[in-house]
Amino acid sequence: MAIKNGNDKSLESWIWAAACSIRGAKDAPKFKDYILPLIFTKRLCDVFDDEVNRIAAQLGSRKKAFQLAKADHKLVRFYLPLVPDDPEQPVWSVIRKLSDKIGEGVTTHMRAIARENPLLQGIIDRVDFNATTHGQRDLDDDRLSNLIEAISTKRLGLADVEADIIGKSYEYLIRKFAEGGGQSAGEFYTPPEVGTIMSRVLAPEPGMTVYDPCCGSGGLLVKCEIAMEESAKGKKRTVAPLKLFGQEFTPETWAMANMNMIIHDMEGQIEIGDTFKNPKFRDRGGKLRTFDRVVANPMWNQNWFTEADYDADELGRFPAGAGFPGKSSADWGWVQHMHASLNDQGRAAVVLDTGAASRGSGNAGSNKEKTVRQWFVDHDLIESVLYLPENLFYNTTAPGIVLFLNKTKPKTRQGKVFLVNASQVFEKGDPKNFIPDAGIQRLADTLIGWNEEEKLSRIVDHAELKKNDYNISPSRYIHTSDAETYRPIAEIVEELKVIEAEARETDRALKEILEKIGV
Repeated sequence: MAIKNGNDKSLESWIWAAACSIRGAKDAPKFKDYILPLIFTKRLCDVFDDEVNRIAAQLGSRKKAFQLAKADHKLVRFYLPLVPDDPEQPVWSVIRKLSDKIGEGVTTHMRAIARENPLLQGIIDRVDFNATTHGQRDLDDDRLSNLIEAISTKRLGLADVEADIIGKSYEYLIRKFAEGGGQSAGEFYTPPEVGTIMSRVLAPEPGMTVYDPCCGSGGLLVKCEIAMEESAKGKKRTVAPLKLFGQEFTPETWAMANMNMIIHDMEGQIEIGDTFKNPKFRDRGGKLRTFDRVVANPMWNQNWFTEADYDADELGRFPAGAGFPGKSSADWGWVQHMHASLNDQGRAAVVLDTGAASRGSGNAGSNKEKTVRQWFVDHDLIESVLYLPENLFYNTTAPGIVLFLNKTKPKTRQGKVFLVNASQVFEKGDPKNFIPDAGIQRLADTLIGWNEEEKLSRIVDHAELKKNDYNISPSRYIHTSDAETYRPIAEIVEELKVIEAEARETDRALKEILEKIGV
């Protein structure tokens, strides 16, 4: 018996309605660690059903197909040890028909699937659907049953939903969770239009390696694969997929990234751990592995890395003359890590706080962050800087920038940086602004071609950057209206925060010295 496919409702609206079935839209983001694995498992079940049907067409019955798949797991991509009492029933019915101790049953089935598929271990079996807090179920059986029933209304098999469509819907669900995720949202989600611009400008080619050192839910890696496939359409050659690599610190987000990759029908290697202190991708000699392309949206202005963390590095990531960018912000520390992770022909794109482009410039005395920025300019590694519109990101209203690096800039671009002020290229949205498709294409084309346009983009040589004390913020050089002659307030506020933090750090160090000498 086939499950009703629910074609009267779009996949995106269905997937969100399923999420809201627990406690409504307001509380749905709290339960993403339950919802995402269940929808992911529904996709696995329906695809496995399709594979069983394919085998059954040759053997004459689904019962024989189940037996053969159990004997030889290589016949299917993921083997699911869920066999309905009636082999004609869908595999998902094993979960759907749970009526007693549902949380316990779902957890048991998830762990059984993971045991049979090493690639899924730690991904779908990490959640306990029967978990309690102070004797109270975190997700009671009634609400879990509602969620399972809501998910059951649409089939997600190979003939029902293409991988890219369900992948987009899955990302839509992640975005909806980000909308209600407060300050934590930006840790796992980058607005898709930003990722699309980054991937189109980087233009990864078939077979290239792409790395994200703080990959969140894996969206930027997925965007790179999509950009490569779109650019290769119509070409008379076999397109080799990108080799995708990522590292993520938070276990739940690491699992989300793996599910996102698989549900997009892409394969990648996602490691777990603190990239800054222990990057997992090394070559055989223990040195940092390098890649063709690097993309990232690290948490902005991380302040928990000290100078000792930089000094302890044995991978050559923080070269002399650049080094420690200051404790108040690790933005340029991440840029240094990404630069060290590029091969000789490598290119990178990283999302940063707007203040990273200007902090310290124009101030009397030295500034550690400006020193690192100057090092990148003087070594001609910065290809372009994109100033984004405000209120795109889910954990801040600040605009942000995208910094593009290129280790082998063409001769015609050497000694210059291309700046784009896209602060006006957006449409109002609820709850966030967004860059429309035409704006995405316009900005990508502008960045790729270095096309100068009044009030949008300029080519600036290093001499002018030096004259402006290595301020590389597009808003400093490109005014979007005749009346705009001042720097954005957000930049100034962020710069003041850094100055205050540095002053506190200096006072603390001076106090320690005075105490040591007995003053």
